[in-house]
Amino acid sequence: MASTILSVDDSPTIRKLVHKALDPEGYEVLDAENGRAALDMASAAIDLYVVDVNMPEMDGFEFVAAIKERADLKSTPVVFLTTESSAEKKDRGRALGVNGWIVKPFEPEALVKVVRMLTE
Repeated sequence: MASTILSVDDSPTIRKLVHKALDPEGYEVLDAENGRAALDMASAAIDLYVVDVNMPEMDGFEFVAAIKERADLKSTPVVFLTTESSAEKKDRGRALGVNGWIVKPFEPEALVKVVRMLTE
């Protein structure tokens, strides 16, 4: 059974690129345009979250903090796919339990590799 990935990014272009990288690999990719919409979609059926840091309504850090508080979601892996690369932000992500960090622009192969590692 294919893993289900929730791509959370306010950029439709980035969401399309995530699909372009993961769809051919057999992953089912769902989309949310911000953390609030993603939180509404969050469930135990999601195998991995690919999340931007900077988004309106609810940013990536707030989203991760919210899912890590829920017993049914706290063990689901999260990868940040973001333009942010400062040590301070990466430390903040690690403290929240983020499992990976990919800086935009990204290589599709790098995303596929990280997704495979975290879902298989």
